[in-house]
Amino acid sequence: MAGTEDAYTAEPFVPRRGGLPALRRAAAECRGCPLHRDATQTVFGAGKASARVMLVGEQPGDQEDRQGKPFVGPAGHLLDRALAEAGIDPADAYVTNAVKHFKFTRVEPRKRRIHKAPTLRETAACGPWLAAELDRVEPELIVVLGATAGKALLGSSFRVTQVRGTVLEEEIHGRPERLVPTVHPSAVLRADDREGAYRGLVSDLNVAARALA
Repeated sequence: MAGTEDAYTAEPFVPRRGGLPALRRAAAECRGCPLHRDATQTVFGAGKASARVMLVGEQPGDQEDRQGKPFVGPAGHLLDRALAEAGIDPADAYVTNAVKHFKFTRVEPRKRRIHKAPTLRETAACGPWLAAELDRVEPELIVVLGATAGKALLGSSFRVTQVRGTVLEEEIHGRPERLVPTVHPSAVLRADDREGAYRGLVSDLNVAARALA
């Protein structure tokens, strides 16, 4: 596997067989791009293979990188609250990210790690993991959280503001999928009008809940 990270693809690391536990074990050893060097660990998706809805975000944050689980930081708590308010049980969802390693920058040593958006190349490198998760879970609906996840699934022309709160029907990795795009919950936390942004997120998730009904 020497030099694999320079190839920018996770493909050689993704097992052809086995369920989500096998994928999770294999992902822990992924060296498909350079992001693994600085991250604490791989943060793979979480949830049941029988989940009806898959939520796809951008990448793990600081807390996720430390704990090894997706959406356990402030954005994840806000997402759980919004899902419950929209009538989707968070326990019935499979949650994952387009990129499985935390990308960050530090202003000074020992200072707080600042999230840095992954490049299209890094997102594409991680694409085989997301394809494998979709293959194992076979969700009825994908909720796309933010621009990075949208571009990973729907291509670089994706604009979340143009299609949020609508049900899209697209072929993703060879499978017909239904998707509802919305903003990433971290964008709600950064918004000047946080309450308004939160209500918008819940409204989009209501669309997803109706699509699952």
